[in-house]
Amino acid sequence: MKTYSPTPKDIKREWHLIDAKDEILGRLSTKIAGLLMGKGKASFSRHMDVGDYVVVINAERIMVTGRKASQKEYITHSGYPGGFKAKKYKMMMEQHPERIIEHAVAGMLPINRLRDPRMLRLKVVAGDKNPYEKEFKK
Repeated sequence: MKTYSPTPKDIKREWHLIDAKDEILGRLSTKIAGLLMGKGKASFSRHMDVGDYVVVINAERIMVTGRKASQKEYITHSGYPGGFKAKKYKMMMEQHPERIIEHAVAGMLPINRLRDPRMLRLKVVAGDKNPYEKEFKK
């Protein structure tokens, strides 16, 4: 018996709609990362991108447990001296709530050349309106 390896023409991408209302950030992010990688598919292969599209709505209604809402920080550095920046979770939630979910999911995907194309298939929306409605009807 030969080992099955999917080819690019075998990849069938589906669209998943996830409501982030009253969901825990980490638990939701693991589900999203699994869908983006295609872990639940029979044709899953680590060296190919066989995952699906994921649309997340109500990003501003996501929850965190414990004292993370007051203690969590998002840290970046430009690479230049004095280029350190830190944003608190509360400020990030007020300004860009969709980036919180994107950051969490990106941290749960393997760091390789498939990470960027997988992240492009993640669509996070603040609000309950789904702008990708026509994609679900195909």
